[in-house]
Amino acid sequence: MVVKLNSISLFGLQALPVEIEVDIQAKVPEFEIVGMAGTMVKESSKRIETAIQNSGFHFPGKRIIVNLAPAGIRKVGTLFDLPIAIGILAEKYEFAGLESAVIVGELSLDGTLRPIPGALPIAVRAKELGAQTVICPAQNAAEMAIVEGIRAIPASSLFEAAQYLAGEREITPAVPAADTRSGIGRQTDLLEIKGQEAAKRALEIAAAGGHNLLLVGPPGTGKTMLARALPSILPPMELDEALSTTMIYSVAGLVDPQAPLIRERPFRTPHHTASDTSIIGGGRYPRPGEVSLAHNGVLFMDELQLFRPAVLQVLRQPLEEERIQISRAEGSAEFPANFMLVAALNPSKTNADLDRWDPAEMRQLLSRISGPLLDRIDIQVQLSRIGYDDLRSTAGRENSECVRLRVGAARAVQRDRLAKHGVLTNSQMAHRHIELYCAHSEAAGNLLRLAMERFHLSIRVHDRILKIARTIADLEKAEKVAEHHVSEALQYRVLDRVVSML
Repeated sequence: MVVKLNSISLFGLQALPVEIEVDIQAKVPEFEIVGMAGTMVKESSKRIETAIQNSGFHFPGKRIIVNLAPAGIRKVGTLFDLPIAIGILAEKYEFAGLESAVIVGELSLDGTLRPIPGALPIAVRAKELGAQTVICPAQNAAEMAIVEGIRAIPASSLFEAAQYLAGEREITPAVPAADTRSGIGRQTDLLEIKGQEAAKRALEIAAAGGHNLLLVGPPGTGKTMLARALPSILPPMELDEALSTTMIYSVAGLVDPQAPLIRERPFRTPHHTASDTSIIGGGRYPRPGEVSLAHNGVLFMDELQLFRPAVLQVLRQPLEEERIQISRAEGSAEFPANFMLVAALNPSKTNADLDRWDPAEMRQLLSRISGPLLDRIDIQVQLSRIGYDDLRSTAGRENSECVRLRVGAARAVQRDRLAKHGVLTNSQMAHRHIELYCAHSEAAGNLLRLAMERFHLSIRVHDRILKIARTIADLEKAEKVAEHHVSEALQYRVLDRVVSML
C-alpha cells in the first residue's frame, strides 16, 4: 500500500510543494529515501526509525521506500522527518485528513519535534496550494498562524501528531501572537543627539525619499547615533512589508516565537571584517545575508573605508536592483534587498575636519572605495565637531515622532505620484521618471548646470541631485523644484567637491 502525504521543500525563499509517497512491502528489511534527496534528507532515515521506536510505536521490519516527488528537484533540510514518520505509521494506524494537510517538522531521537526555519513562507505556500491545515512543531505554530486562512496545528512530538491524525487527541489551532513590536532593537530618538542640525536635516531628507546616506566626519561627531535614529523617523511598516521582512528572518531562523511578526524596521550593522558572503548571503543551501536581513530597513556600514573592496563591489547589485540572486549547483535563489544604506566614513588618519583633510590621504582613501558605489549614495553630508554652546542648546530640537509625521506626508505624495509606475519613493525613480516629475525653474537649471561644469559631475550624479531636490520640494509640499531646492541638494554632495579639489 502506498501512502501519500503533502509537504513543502525550501530553497532560499522559494517554497516548493513535495508529495511524499511511502511504500511498505514484506520483503528484506530496508529503508531508503529516493527522489533526489539531499544528504540531510537521506541521513534522516536513522533518526526517523529511532524516533518512532522511542515514541512507543513499532517500526516495521520490512522494505520501506520513500519517494519525494517531483523527483527532478533536489530536496534539502530536515523538515520531512515528521511526514515520513507519519507515512510509515499509516501502515498500521488509520489517519484522517492526510490528503488535505501539509505536514512539516524535524524529529529528535526521543520523538519530540524541533522548530524548523522558514515556517512563514511554508504557510504562505500552503495557502496558495489550497491547503487549510498545516501540522508543524509547536514552536512554529504562532508564526504560521499569521497567514490568514491557515489552521496551524502545534504538535510537540510525533506521538501527539499521530494521536491528532488518528482522532484520539484534540489540538487547538494556534492563534497569531499579539501585534507587538518585535525585536530589532532599541531605536535612538533625535532628541538624544546634541547639535548636528544640518546632519539631522539630511537624515530627514534621506528618510523622506528613501535615499542612501553617507556621513563623513571624524570620530565623536555623532555618525553612529544619527544612523541609529533613522529607523525612528521612517514610516511604520505596512502589513505586506512586515510579512516580506518576517519571511526573510524566518528562513534565517531569527524569528522570535513569542512575537513572530516583525513590525519594526530592521537595523543591521555588519562589522568591517565581514565577508562578501555574509553581506549578500550564500552557502551551499543559500541563506539570506545582511543586505536581505536589512530589507525594508537600514543597513549601516560604519568605517566604510575599512571594508574589503570585494564587499563594497557586491553591494552594487542590491543597491540598483533591490534584490540579490545567488546561484548554486542545486538551483538559483533570490532574496529581496530593498534597504537604505547608511555609511560612515572617517576620511583622515588625524581625525581632522574637512578643511584640514590631507589631499594625499584623501586620494588613498577614495582609491579603496568603489567610485560607482559612491555614485549610488545620494546624500553625502559632512559632520564636524560641535562646540560647547551647541552641546548645551535646546533651541529648535525635535523628537523623532514630529519628523516622522513630515516624512510620512512626503512619502504619501511620492506614492500618489509614482505608484502607477511601480515606484514608491523618489530614490527609486529612473531617468524617465525624473524627466516627468522633476520639472524645475530656469534659475534652478542654471545652478545645476554651473555645478556640473565646476565639479565635473556625471549624469548619474546629476539625476541624484534632482531626486534629492524633488524630495526637498515634497517636504515643502511644492509642485515644482525651485532654485533653493537644488542649492540645498548640492550641499549633500560633499565628496564631489572634495574630489574636484584633489
